[in-house]
Amino acid sequence: MAAEKTKRKLTTILSADVKGYSRLMGEDEEWTVRTLKGYKEVMGNLIQQHRGRVVDAIGDNLMAEFASVVDAVECGVEIQQALRAKNALLPETRRVEFRIGINLGDVIEDGERIYGDGVNIAARLEGLAQAGGICISESAYQQIENKLPLRYEDLGEHQFKNIAKPVRVYRAQIEPEAADEKKAKPRQWQRPAIGLVVILIVVVAVVVIWKLYTSPAPKMEAASEEQMALPLPDKPSIAVLAFDNLSGDPKQEYFSDGITEEIITGLSKMPKLFVIARNSSFTFKGKAVNVQEVGRKLGVSYVLEGSVRKEKGQVRITVQLIDAQTGGHVWSERYNRDLRDIFALQDEVTLAVIRAMRVKLTDGEQAALWQRKGLTNNLEAFEKYLQGRDYSIQMTARANDKARQLYEEAIALDPGFAMVYAKLAWTHMLDVNWGWSKDRRESARKAYETANKALTLDDSLDSAHYILGSLHLFIMHQHDKAIAEGERGVELNPNGHEALFALGVFLTLAGRPAEAITVLNKAIRLNPMPPAMYYGRLGDSYRLTNQIDKAIATLEKGLRVQPDNTTCLLQLAAAYSQADRQEDASRTAAEFRRLNPKWSLETYAKIYKDPAAAEQLVNALKKAGL
Repeated sequence: MAAEKTKRKLTTILSADVKGYSRLMGEDEEWTVRTLKGYKEVMGNLIQQHRGRVVDAIGDNLMAEFASVVDAVECGVEIQQALRAKNALLPETRRVEFRIGINLGDVIEDGERIYGDGVNIAARLEGLAQAGGICISESAYQQIENKLPLRYEDLGEHQFKNIAKPVRVYRAQIEPEAADEKKAKPRQWQRPAIGLVVILIVVVAVVVIWKLYTSPAPKMEAASEEQMALPLPDKPSIAVLAFDNLSGDPKQEYFSDGITEEIITGLSKMPKLFVIARNSSFTFKGKAVNVQEVGRKLGVSYVLEGSVRKEKGQVRITVQLIDAQTGGHVWSERYNRDLRDIFALQDEVTLAVIRAMRVKLTDGEQAALWQRKGLTNNLEAFEKYLQGRDYSIQMTARANDKARQLYEEAIALDPGFAMVYAKLAWTHMLDVNWGWSKDRRESARKAYETANKALTLDDSLDSAHYILGSLHLFIMHQHDKAIAEGERGVELNPNGHEALFALGVFLTLAGRPAEAITVLNKAIRLNPMPPAMYYGRLGDSYRLTNQIDKAIATLEKGLRVQPDNTTCLLQLAAAYSQADRQEDASRTAAEFRRLNPKWSLETYAKIYKDPAAAEQLVNALKKAGL
């Protein structure tokens, strides 16, 4: 069934990019973007005239497809001739010269996008082309050899990265003299006319260049820092969007999501980076996204997007890094590997992204990235782990049970897989927190044992530390031990929003709400689209520091995210009560009680270390009617 869902077709792919694009951007970014936009409009019109369609046009890259090789090559020639005329009007150092590669090959069709070796070969061919030139593959050459008045130079066979077989390459010689060697020389009477034409061209060129450099530049469409919804961090920042699943089987979604999250985890370990949490970047999953809008909403400089295809023991990953402010293409790569190499491939992609962001790692940081501490080299155990994680995020009792089953199966396959023990501990912790367990104390005991087992195998797992911290606080009311575990978790993963959130909660309940506000705001900055619980705990901290207006605004925001969130309802009822808004307090308290009929105020108040804080909460909630 999966194979039937994968749409394939034979098509002609034209791939183009700008030679020296980085240099041009470095010299004059605005001018380059403006000029490039005009050149792409010319290319798009010519592609349409030759019955083709533009598939992608990110940064300096453009990809198009045609039903006919003849149409594609004719279009490529006309593009180069048109751009050559435009470049003739510019100084040599300012010329925007495209290289074009053309290939006839089999591709996978996914909506408006196409993928596969057919596309990859076209991209590799453009790299062999000269500035203003065209290279074509042997498969394209065989279809067009005698159909156009062009000459072709055989460049021999080339072995391209991630392409199994060598590809014979031909360079199309599109200069006028090469197109027709028998072209007659100009007659005597033609020479004055030609001279006049040359003079006219020079005059026109001078006027155009003068207008180009004296006219005010049009406004850029790129998002400026002032337009950002969130301020940019003081270090390179990135959001990794959910990779597309191109396996042709929706059941493989867990794998593409899992690979994305592993790359996020790898990037998060680097203190020199600011990495947006999965929870926020995955909100764009399945949507047609504008990268600049993503950058604005999440407050980052870069966005990484990609795709994963897993089929018959092979995995193919395509990634591209985009400047979120200009929308310009920074770096891209395609990886085609044996599925058993997936572990090394994840780290390779992560390191390539870091380098593309121009972040220099010390030897120790690079070594830490390649160390697979806490993970496994057992492919079957790894897949069970990814499947379990896919269930964990659903946050239902049934899904939690299924996740626990898969984690236990992964442990049976690899008893040394530390990360799975941490995830298993989390399933028991969720049972405790949400009342899904028949025996709360037994679930707490299992959570404690499995979290400690994870740390015995690998003490660098931040998740195991904040799970232990939660048990110390909510089960044993050991606030200082909880804070110590939370601080260790944050130390291990500076980009870990969950560890920061846990520490913020521990600080709030330990009587240190002012410190908690700073920590919780950091967690929300890393996860700008957080679950309602984050606002619930931040609102509690504002309430405890007598910032009642901020508390109410924050808690109301949390209820807009999740109207039935019990933490937000409870804290908002208390905040309304402290603000003497009794009608609002009573209404909110009644809604909380409807959702939690067995809840005990006295039991809940025990989680606060400071007796004064507990008393303040109890009095406010009793006044609200609880």
